[in-house]
Amino acid sequence: MNIHFIGIGGIGVSGLAQYYLANGDRVSGSDLVDSDIIKLLKKKGAKIFIGEHKASNLKNDVNLVICSPAISQSNPEVIRAKKLKIKIKTYPQALGELTKKYFTIAVSGMHGKSTISAMVSLILENAGLDPTVIIGTKLKEFNNSNFRKGKSQYLVIEADEYRASFLNYFPKIIILTNIEKEHLDFYKNLDHILNTFKKYILRLPQDGFLIANKDDKNIKKILSVKPVNYQFKIKFYSLNQKDTKKLKKILKIPGKHNVSNALAALTLARILNISDKISFNTLANYKGAWRRFEIINPDKNGYLRGSKPKITLISDYAHHPTEIKSTIQAAKEKFPKRRLWVIFQPHQYQRTKKLFSDFTQAFNSADKIILTEIFDVAGREKNKDISSNDLKEAILKKNHEKEIYFIKNWRDIPSFLKPKLKKDDVVLIMGAGDIYKIIFNFK
Repeated sequence: MNIHFIGIGGIGVSGLAQYYLANGDRVSGSDLVDSDIIKLLKKKGAKIFIGEHKASNLKNDVNLVICSPAISQSNPEVIRAKKLKIKIKTYPQALGELTKKYFTIAVSGMHGKSTISAMVSLILENAGLDPTVIIGTKLKEFNNSNFRKGKSQYLVIEADEYRASFLNYFPKIIILTNIEKEHLDFYKNLDHILNTFKKYILRLPQDGFLIANKDDKNIKKILSVKPVNYQFKIKFYSLNQKDTKKLKKILKIPGKHNVSNALAALTLARILNISDKISFNTLANYKGAWRRFEIINPDKNGYLRGSKPKITLISDYAHHPTEIKSTIQAAKEKFPKRRLWVIFQPHQYQRTKKLFSDFTQAFNSADKIILTEIFDVAGREKNKDISSNDLKEAILKKNHEKEIYFIKNWRDIPSFLKPKLKKDDVVLIMGAGDIYKIIFNFK
């Protein structure tokens, strides 16, 4: 089969493209910008067009077009596909078809999806269950890819809540981490979010399992109806359970949110009758994933190699106030006596505006803060009537003593910051946009 992906560089879409490549299908695709993921896809045999989307990118012999959810109906490649009567599916629809063919384990919730998916995948792999995995981050264990091809019935995916994508999936097991206000450019309010999650978990079959975080108040809300309404089994995990103490000791990745993530993975392993020995071993050896509290190019003491003065550089995907707060706390926990610089690029104007009050309180534990301009997500933004500078001013209003800077272009940050750095400083870079590229300017 010949499959063309529009927006092939997306972290989910690229994983699905690799699935088809591994199955022997011919894959082509297009994306606005080049990236490491696209280089990986090319290496695996995909033909990819970089730059403006054009009708000519779509060849006559294509059997199926798969679009990133960010692609609009006015995209020239979509228009050409319709003209040629080629079947078009969105990424969630195509992944949904795949979930029917496997015993699918779907990891869901606003935070922790990539970490739990990674932990679960590695536990299954170490237990000899040979899963296929489509994940939202790159793993060193998967040769720096976001995909693993397995030969068993198991499929591990991240089930994204954006635009209710997860309503396309048919999982046997759902891991549900947390629910809160997010993606308010699509959801009307928290009630809309809760109702959508309720619909999602009701997709589980009678012999299915819901693994739910007992510590999350909004999960409790949607499960507060009589259990008889849910035909599947519910297994809870909580930081109050006895395994927490052991996980705190053995985990290499810091923060209580990561202990909670590990508890979710452990609960899943027990459902599949995987021995605790394999699970704890895997979790103890888990070093983290790309942009999930990723310590960049560390020497044996954890310092950035070649840095003067000696600093530790961390890259993280956190872009929601809850994630920011948790990641800063994790950094403080891991490096309690060291000064913490936080560099943050907000992701989406609407998220920044609608969660503005939460953002103003997310940085309280940081010693020094640098904000850069909001990352503009192509095809998802209408009103751009807010700036990171507004956020800076609001934080200062609440705390006059806070040392906080606004630097519009993130490329100017290293030259601004380097003279201010002292030995043992920790620099934490956060955001879901292109801010991660700044790490190359510190080397």
